[in-house]
Amino acid sequence: MFVPLHDSTPLKVIRFQGVTLLIIALNVAMFLTTGAFHSEAVLDQIASGYGVVPAELTHSAAPVLAYNPIAEPLTLVTYMFLHAGWWHLISNMLFLWVFADNVEDAYGHAAFASLYLMSGVVAALLYVMLGPSSRLPLIGASGAVSGILGAYVVLFPRARVWILLFLRIPLRIGALWVLGGWFLLQIFSWWLYRADPEAGVAWAAHIGGFMAGAGLTWAIRRRLWLRLEPESGFLPKA
Repeated sequence: MFVPLHDSTPLKVIRFQGVTLLIIALNVAMFLTTGAFHSEAVLDQIASGYGVVPAELTHSAAPVLAYNPIAEPLTLVTYMFLHAGWWHLISNMLFLWVFADNVEDAYGHAAFASLYLMSGVVAALLYVMLGPSSRLPLIGASGAVSGILGAYVVLFPRARVWILLFLRIPLRIGALWVLGGWFLLQIFSWWLYRADPEAGVAWAAHIGGFMAGAGLTWAIRRRLWLRLEPESGFLPKA
């Protein structure tokens, strides 16, 4: 529907979004290692071995493939660093690059990394909860990235964001509108395709990640705002 290009919010505490860049580098490296140059059969094996397969995690069905290199609970983390194709990777990393720097600024490096991983785990758990017998592997960073979007909209609802609508039309729009609209689209898409196991997009993971990031950030928002504005003591009205 759209891709983000740039936002208007400057960094105030950190000098550079080091953790964000590290996450992007890890995702690119993992894709080049596991997804860019392998056959479809090998890709299926990697996805089933390191992705989240609900039926395997809940022990409601036999493994999709005999390849099980790690314990199933560990896939709640490893799945975040696998991607199915170049556009899958690029779109996730673009959203992360545009919105994550300011969230990392507000949280600090270590806490931001924890938020990212926590959002990804919650995203996967909701995906499993809504389809416990599914044998389709969940891979991709979008659940974790959705958590960062949820945090951003709580912290910077009035920020202005440049987006490319329909990959053609440049627009400058408020973060609350663009990310709130994105979240509603995920809910609508999940409802529309909830009975289609071949839909190809884990809408539930997007919803779970967004709610996790927004919920945690809302709970500690005043502390984060004070970190960004320590001298003025200004607190945006909730």
